[in-house]
Amino acid sequence: MTATAEPARRGRPGYDRDSMLEVVVAAFNERGYDATSLGVIAERLGLSKSAIYHHFASKEQMLEVALAQALDALEAVFDAPEATSGPVVDRIRYVVRSAVLVLCERKPFVTLLLRLRGNTPIELEAMRRRREIDRKLRLLFEASRDEGTLRPDMDPRIAERLTFGMVNSIAEWYRPGGSITPEQLADSVLELVRTGLREPSSL
Repeated sequence: MTATAEPARRGRPGYDRDSMLEVVVAAFNERGYDATSLGVIAERLGLSKSAIYHHFASKEQMLEVALAQALDALEAVFDAPEATSGPVVDRIRYVVRSAVLVLCERKPFVTLLLRLRGNTPIELEAMRRRREIDRKLRLLFEASRDEGTLRPDMDPRIAERLTFGMVNSIAEWYRPGGSITPEQLADSVLELVRTGLREPSSL
């Protein structure tokens, strides 16, 4: 995506692009992208509309950069050596655990991704990338089925949807800094996936 390839813009003193993006994403998540005007963003930031252009060329670019925060991290999980080689069950274990950690660490950005409606080309491209991530997990479950470590009565497509459905639901209730650490949550999700989808003798 073009947003990740552009050089960082130098902002006005006291502001940087990352801290600004956090405020912008919070507004998108609360109001919806379409309903969040540049005026709303400027008010929340305490900046004039013209000052925002020192950081971002448009509201669309804000969305693109924000979505890349989630998508790039999730794609990196599947590109890691632990996800591309070794026993399939170990690869699934790594992917599920890492996906939970990404969601916890980048919760506002993943939440924004999960709430897309596909009303703009940027949203449609992000949704395409998300479907490709889903497909990669499904392929891992297909490989697990073929080697006999996925229970035979579980369709890989259903396994993928149930697994990511559980992971994605974390965005609705998880609160960073609470009593449950991201690592503890990742271990709990992984245990549920393992006991629900495995063949009894495989793990």
